Amino acid sequence: MIDTHSIFNIKNKTEFEDLALNIFKYQFENNRVYRSFCDLLYKHPSEVNTLKDIPFIPIQFFKTRDVLSSDNKIEATFTSSGSTGSETSKHHVTDLNIYQQSFTKGFEQVYGAIEDYAILGLLPSYLEREGSSLIYMVDSMIKTSKHRESGFYLNNLSELQETLTTLDSEGKKVLLIGVSFALLDLVETYQFNLKNTIVMETGGMKGRRKELIRTELHDTLQKGFGVKHIHSEYGMTELLSQAYSKGNGVFNCPPWMTVLTRDTEDALTIQEPGKTGGLNIIDLANVNSCSFIATQDLGRTHHDGSFEVIGRFDNSDIRGCNLMVL
Repeated sequence: MIDTHSIFNIKNKTEFEDLALNIFKYQFENNRVYRSFCDLLYKHPSEVNTLKDIPFIPIQFFKTRDVLSSDNKIEATFTSSGSTGSETSKHHVTDLNIYQQSFTKGFEQVYGAIEDYAILGLLPSYLEREGSSLIYMVDSMIKTSKHRESGFYLNNLSELQETLTTLDSEGKKVLLIGVSFALLDLVETYQFNLKNTIVMETGGMKGRRKELIRTELHDTLQKGFGVKHIHSEYGMTELLSQAYSKGNGVFNCPPWMTVLTRDTEDALTIQEPGKTGGLNIIDLANVNSCSFIATQDLGRTHHDGSFEVIGRFDNSDIRGCNLMVL
């Protein structure tokens, strides 16, 4: 068994790598789906000595398999939104306390105590369905907040505008966290000049609007909210950890998460920082599912451990490894 307490007490890169290798061995032995994938690649723990040696399971497996490393009772199943008619990812979680620790500690390391913020959630597309890990996180943050104004907003933009303007003018610390299309709807209806509010987008137009490049989206939101920077949250159904950007699209991970890039022509080759490639994520909070995931995001990493997201693979671009579709 892995001591989950150790996951959130990592102090340096050496401790991270040692724990990641231990979790790899644990998941190799206890996760049938991951074990089968490793066997297809002829990867055995005896041959895995560095992070670059670890096989990263394609994220698509969460759509077709139960990716579990624990026999404990499933406490929650988080699902992705998915486009109409497409299969959704399912992330079975056997210990919600790990998720709670991950998103709480991860946020507070960057922004300070959650209870100090008025948390305003503008996440209509997520609220309109069940099983969203993002809604679970923001709902917990709202309950932790010591501000009675904290809450979710669906289509009541006028009430949100009034609350946001009042809180900001009173000098309260505010976090407005929203999906991109809803934030755009808000600034197209109302104009703001915020001084004490963090505006954080979680990405995605969810089919409601044309997708925009990050600089165009952030420029529009900066002008609409009257802020210098638009913050971003990077997370997904298949992860239990988040990375945050305070602006300029550069994300930083908590100590128990790291991002590598793989060669777009050879999915098994890990690249050096600075090169554009597919994002591979190590999320040690995923100890009970799989901590080593090859996403469909394109990006680049930097020597300090930060990373950028540039775009997404089209299905036609996923090449160089036929195991990606097994």
